[in-house]
Amino acid sequence: MRLGKGCQALSPGLLCFVGNHASTLASLHTLLTVSWPSKRDFQAGIQLLSVLQWILSFLVMGAVILLLLVYLLFTSFWPIPAFYMAWLIFDWDSPKKGGRSSSWVRNWPVWNHFRDYFPIQLVKTHNLLPGHNYIIGVHPHGILSVGAFCNFVTHSTGFSDMFPGITAFLAILAGNFRLPGLREYLMSGGLCPVTRQAIEHHLSRNGTGNAVAIVVGGAAEALLCKPGVTTLILKKRKGFVRMALQHGAHLVPAFSFGENDLFQQLVFEEGTWMQKLQIKFQKFLGFSPCFFYGRGFTSVHSRGFLPFPRPVTTVVGEPITVPKIEQPTCETVDLYHSLYIQSLCKLFNDHKVKYGLSETDELQIL
Repeated sequence: MRLGKGCQALSPGLLCFVGNHASTLASLHTLLTVSWPSKRDFQAGIQLLSVLQWILSFLVMGAVILLLLVYLLFTSFWPIPAFYMAWLIFDWDSPKKGGRSSSWVRNWPVWNHFRDYFPIQLVKTHNLLPGHNYIIGVHPHGILSVGAFCNFVTHSTGFSDMFPGITAFLAILAGNFRLPGLREYLMSGGLCPVTRQAIEHHLSRNGTGNAVAIVVGGAAEALLCKPGVTTLILKKRKGFVRMALQHGAHLVPAFSFGENDLFQQLVFEEGTWMQKLQIKFQKFLGFSPCFFYGRGFTSVHSRGFLPFPRPVTTVVGEPITVPKIEQPTCETVDLYHSLYIQSLCKLFNDHKVKYGLSETDELQIL
């Protein structure tokens, strides 16, 4: 009887133990049956984050740092923005004098994931000799010039291996170098303002073996960016040719196939008030507001501001030998501008079918 009562007394605890044990086994079973992310899914997530950080760096980094510095001025940490502003005044002209390119930044592993997201590749057709300087005209602009950044700023696509002895720089809007924090980040990647003084520094005061990449179409061409469209703004863009002649820098055409396929854009018809507003923005601020969208963060089928994962191939063409003429005539500039367009069209036609276009696609130059 005592034994029976003991068993009865222990039975609630025993039942509790058995119940907890069964619950734990059920939880473990559920955990083991959950579909864990595969290695491929993990890599895709890392690639997505690498593109996200790049987008946010260009769109919000400068504004966020500026607001933070203003806020710190009214706190006990005011010496931080004060010292930075003093440094900024002292260092203001650095972007125009070669900047501070960092091989460490340009070799960050994150750029490999950035490259693989699309993916992006660089194709070499001819050698670039380190005894010369070069101006590489990159086409088309697209929305954010992803191909130009990946190929001529980062080392992820092997530019330095394909063209030994050549250091690439990418010229972008000068306004980006007026934002605190962002300017240091851009200079570390080998970017420079697309101004005469900055480009001339690389072509005349930095020895040889320099290649300055310029997205010639600029903001005006970004307004024409649309999947399947191959329209360039180039007929009246002759400043880069004149600069090449003044410094004897050879001209090199480059075309990024797939650049216009990374975003969808609402293109306004010529003459509409929205199109006129975009042009006014472009004239006064150097850039124009584009109404575009890409994929969302959660799915390629959702809408957001991230580029679609579509391949981009930048083909670097044959260099055009350019003589050094300090005061080139308009006729000479027109001659080499014409030679450049011919070389660019040949490059486009020779590779368009291989990289996703049809034989009937033609390059439209405005």
